[in-house]
Amino acid sequence: MSIDLSQFFEVFFEESFEGLDAMEAELLNLEPGAEDSETINTIFRAAHSIKGGSGTFGFTSVSDFTHVLETLLDQIRDGQRQLIAEHVNLLLKSVDCLRALLGALQAEQAPDLSEANELRLKFEVILGMSDGVAEESVESLPESSGESTYQIDFKPLPHLFKTGNEPLYMISELAELGELETTAFYDGIPSIENLSPDECFLSWRFFLTTIKSESAIKEIFEWVEDDAHIEITMCGGLFGKVASNADVETENVNTESNSGLETPSPKPVKAEISVNSPGKKAEPKKPSEQSSTSIRVGIDKVDSLINMVGELVITQAMLSQIGEQDITETTITSLQEGLAQLAHNTRDLQENVMRIRMLPISFVFSRFPRLVRDISQKLNKQVELKLLGEQTELDKTVMEKISDPMVHLVRNSLDHGLETPEQRVAAGKDPVGTVTLNAFHQGGNIVIEIMDDGQGLNTEKIKEKAIANGLVQESDELSADEINELIFMPGFSTADAVSDISGRGVGMDVVRRNIQALNGSVEVSSAPGVGSTFTIRLPLTLAILDGQLVKVAQHTYIIPLISIVESLQIDISKVSRVGKDLDVLRLRDEYIPILRLYDIFSHQGAIEELDKTLLVVVESDNHKVGLLVDDLLAQQQVVIKSLEANYQKVDGVSGATILGDGRVSLIIDISGLIKLSGLKRPGSQELLVEAKAVEVA
Repeated sequence: MSIDLSQFFEVFFEESFEGLDAMEAELLNLEPGAEDSETINTIFRAAHSIKGGSGTFGFTSVSDFTHVLETLLDQIRDGQRQLIAEHVNLLLKSVDCLRALLGALQAEQAPDLSEANELRLKFEVILGMSDGVAEESVESLPESSGESTYQIDFKPLPHLFKTGNEPLYMISELAELGELETTAFYDGIPSIENLSPDECFLSWRFFLTTIKSESAIKEIFEWVEDDAHIEITMCGGLFGKVASNADVETENVNTESNSGLETPSPKPVKAEISVNSPGKKAEPKKPSEQSSTSIRVGIDKVDSLINMVGELVITQAMLSQIGEQDITETTITSLQEGLAQLAHNTRDLQENVMRIRMLPISFVFSRFPRLVRDISQKLNKQVELKLLGEQTELDKTVMEKISDPMVHLVRNSLDHGLETPEQRVAAGKDPVGTVTLNAFHQGGNIVIEIMDDGQGLNTEKIKEKAIANGLVQESDELSADEINELIFMPGFSTADAVSDISGRGVGMDVVRRNIQALNGSVEVSSAPGVGSTFTIRLPLTLAILDGQLVKVAQHTYIIPLISIVESLQIDISKVSRVGKDLDVLRLRDEYIPILRLYDIFSHQGAIEELDKTLLVVVESDNHKVGLLVDDLLAQQQVVIKSLEANYQKVDGVSGATILGDGRVSLIIDISGLIKLSGLKRPGSQELLVEAKAVEVA
C-alpha cells in the first residue's frame, strides 16, 4: 500500500515549532549544576518528537541534525555527562537553527545547512568524536563492528489510533537505527461489516540489525507501552531475513491461549511506505495563507458558542411562529419583543465569536526571555525580565502585528536604557537591571507597558541630535515631553556607534507607524536616573470598532471612539486664523487646529459657518486636532472591511463598513487625515500648513 504523507506536513510543522518553543522555554530555565531532571526530559522529548517526525517525512537535514543534539541530551539525562553553560548556549543556538531549517522546508525552499554543519561539528567535539565522524555515520563501518539483530514483535491493542499514535512513525524510527525488515500480519482484520476505521487490527514482526542497544529500541515504543504487546528478542545476528510465508505457516500458533504477546497468525504481507527518500526532492504541498495559520480554542469557548447558536435558533423559531399569526396589537408586541431578543442573541453571538480569536498575550511575551538573555550577554549587562499580565487576552491578528514593535522597544531598553553593572553600582543601584513587560485591559483597549529602571532618556542629548539633524531649530522652546517625543521622528538616533542592536537611525518611527496601523498609539515617559516607560494602547480587535457616526454634507463617516477626546459647539470668539487657511480654537489654554472634513474630502453642500457646525476633538500621537462636522449621529460597533483588499488604499481612510441601511461608510484614519491635510506639528507653538498632496473625490 502507498500512503501520501504530504497531507500531514502542516500538522508536523505546527507541532515542531511548538516543540521548539517548549525546548527554548525549558532551556532558559536550566541552571547548570542544579538542573531539574524533568526539565531535561521535556527538552529531550521535544527533540525526539521532531527527529522522529522529520525522519518519517523524509526531512533528513532536520532528523540528522536533531540526532546529534538528542545524543547530548540523552547523555545528560542519563547522568553520563554534566550539564554546563556551554551546552545550554549550544542547545539554544540549535533551536534557532532548527527553526530556520523547518521554516525553509515549510516554504518549499532548500535549507541552508552551513550553520547546522557548524553546530553539528561543535556537538561532535563535545561528544568526543575527535575525527569528526558523527555518531550516526556508523553505516560506513564494517558490518562486523558490534552489530546485533533483534526480533521485535509489535501487536497494538485495537484502541491505539484513539491515543494519537501512528505505527508508521515507529517503523520509520526503527529504520533509522539500522537495517530493518518488516512483516505485517493482517489476520486480525474482521469482515467488512465489523470493520471500524478508528481501530487497529494489524500487527508486525521486525528484524532489526543495528549497533544500537536494546534500550534505543525500547525508547521508540515507550509512548505505546500501555497500548500494545511488545516483545524484543536478541537473535545474535543469526536471522538476517524476515521469515517467509512457508516458515510462518509451520509455526505452532495459538493466538487465544497466550496471556502475554499474542503471536501473529501466519498471514504476513510486506507494505511499501511512500515517503521522500534522501535521494529524492521533497515535494510538500505549498501551504496557503489560510492553512498556514491556525488557532487553538478552549472547549469552554466552543461550548459557549454552541449555546449562543441554540438561543438564536429558539428565537428564530419564535419569530417564525409569530409570522404565521394574524397581525394584531398582541402579535406586534410579541414581534417587537422577539426582535429585541434577536438583537440580544446576535450581540452575544458576536462577542462569543470574537472571543475565539482572543489569545493570552503570553504568546508574545514568551519570546522575550530568550531575547533578553542573548542581548544582555552581548552587552555585558545583568538583566532580570519581569512579565506581568500574561493572561491578558488580545486578538490574534493584533498580537501577530505588535510583536515586532515590542521587540524593538525591548532592545532599545536593553541597549540605551539600562546601564552596565559598574555604572549602576556607581549610581547606587542594584547591579542587576530590570525590564518589565506589563499588559492589562483599560476600557475597550489593551495597554502594554515596557518599563526599565535604567538611566532614563537624556533630553539634552536628544535635543542636540535633533538640532544637528535639522529636525528642530535651536530657538525652539520644547518641554521635556516634547523632546522625548522626538525619538519617534524618522531618522532619529542617539547611538554613538552603529551596532547590530541599534543605532542605524531607523526604528522608533517605524515602531510608531506600525502601531498606528493597528489604530493604536505609543507614548514615552521618562525620569533621569529612574528609568523609562513606553506605553502602547491598542484596540482589542481589528475586526470590530467602536465608532462615532458623523455627517459631512450628504456623507456619513465614522470616527474611532478611542481617538475622540470631546465634542463641542464652537465659540467664534475663541477662534483665530493662522496663516491663510488654518483656523485654531483656543480650548483650555490649548490651541486646537480645525480641519474641515468637507474641504479635505472635497464634498459640496456642507455647512461652512463655524458657529453652525460641531467640532470633534480627536487625539493622535499626543497631539489634538478638531474635525469640523455637520452633525453627530449615533455611536455603534461596526465591522471593519479593508478598502485596500476590496478596492485600493485611500489616504485618510483606514477602512469601511456597511451601515444598517445598506450604505457604505468610510472609517477615518486620524493620523493619515492630519498628514493629508498638510498640517505639521499640531499642538506645538508653531503651526504650519502645506498644500494638500492628494485630492480625494
